[in-house]
Amino acid sequence: MKQISVELVRSRIGTTPHQRKMLDALGLKKMHKIKTFNDTPAIRGIIRKVPHLVAIVEKG
Repeated sequence: MKQISVELVRSRIGTTPHQRKMLDALGLKKMHKIKTFNDTPAIRGIIRKVPHLVAIVEKG
């Protein structure tokens, strides 16, 4: 299955509780932390909830 890497590029400070829950679901607690997931609709949906806080990292 295709993999997707996500990096937390903006601080969690000042975010809403719902946005923090989305970041917790991704396991992103610190700035510039990168996590890799299987590219599923559920993960894409979480990323769409906080696009201003995360970035998809290209490998290669």
